[in-house]
Amino acid sequence: MKILKVVDYFKPFWERGGTVRVPYEIALNLIQRGHVVTVYANGERADSPARVIQNRPVFVDGMTVYYFKTLSKRFTARTNIDLPYFAPFVVRKHLREFDIVHIHTYRRVLAVPVWHYARRFRIPYVVQAHGSLSTYFLKGGQKRLFDQLWGLKILREASKVIALTPEEAGQYRTMGVAADRIEVIPAGVDLGAFEELPPKGTFRSAYGIGGNERMVLYLGRIHRIKGLDLLVSAFAGLCNELKEVRLVIVGGDDGYLRTLEQMVKDLGIGDRVIFTGFLDGEIKLAAYVDADVYVLPSLYECFPTTVMEACAAGTPVIVTDACQMAPQIENRVGLVVPGQAERLQHAMKAILTDGEMRARMARNARAAVEELWSMSRYVDRIESVYRQVLEARDLPR
Repeated sequence: MKILKVVDYFKPFWERGGTVRVPYEIALNLIQRGHVVTVYANGERADSPARVIQNRPVFVDGMTVYYFKTLSKRFTARTNIDLPYFAPFVVRKHLREFDIVHIHTYRRVLAVPVWHYARRFRIPYVVQAHGSLSTYFLKGGQKRLFDQLWGLKILREASKVIALTPEEAGQYRTMGVAADRIEVIPAGVDLGAFEELPPKGTFRSAYGIGGNERMVLYLGRIHRIKGLDLLVSAFAGLCNELKEVRLVIVGGDDGYLRTLEQMVKDLGIGDRVIFTGFLDGEIKLAAYVDADVYVLPSLYECFPTTVMEACAAGTPVIVTDACQMAPQIENRVGLVVPGQAERLQHAMKAILTDGEMRARMARNARAAVEELWSMSRYVDRIESVYRQVLEARDLPR
């Protein structure tokens, strides 16, 4: 198959998290299976050091990638709206070359010309929202406006949409997507990246964390929706109960770092909290390996890649009940708590002070990835959706 993937950002914009990592891993797996993959992506961000060749094709890890330049970098930085002015010309010229289109982030301007010409040229397309359907967080008004202009049409006219969880499938239905067009496919993580992990102590040595200290890890974007104020509050309480404990916050700033740093200072726990900035590669893996528990205290989450990565490294996790993965986590690979600092504090203390619990959850964590969240199985099912669509040529009028 000749497959076009439409994404928000792509390698090397790793600081954008799972919305970059997951489409990249899917594309890589599809290439390994003999498919031809092309990627359309936005090409620059004011808050990212990554630089790419824009508005012409480049070859990246076996696939052709177009990184489109935005019309106004300043406007994009202020509004988070990319204006890829050159994209419509490329889409109109090349879209007929593809058998199927997979739109990974439909609420972006880049998706609009792809949708328009896919309908015009009768190229089937699949949409995968990756947990972004909710309009209650992260520029909800902007999302609702986009949906009224284009988004609902893009969703409803898709040959198939892919949901990560039954809850997300319900969100698609409330937005007018027919139930028979929805496929629920839980995400996966590449276990191959976790076969040879860094030696224990690598991250601790790099950041001056003692071997006897308990290490609490958060890894992800530093954004308000991630609930990091809850984590810092809970950790401040934990410091009153446990002396040798450190909180490590790994991730690039997404508008919330200054607020969080001030909060840490006001609580008087600056010597117990480490902000590393964005990390990737071996040192990121080392952080997972050396952590005693990984905490994701988000106000809203669908199927976070970082939870799967922590489990692949054999690290117990704690999530809030706002995470749709919670049923698969609770008392198996970690703990689930409501969004309350006291409850989170109690959960962290329970895992950090109970070695038997921690060891059991660590064993279960790796097994859960192999059983539930295999990238190979994930791509099997996505590939199956492509084949169903192509065989049916089910393009609603």
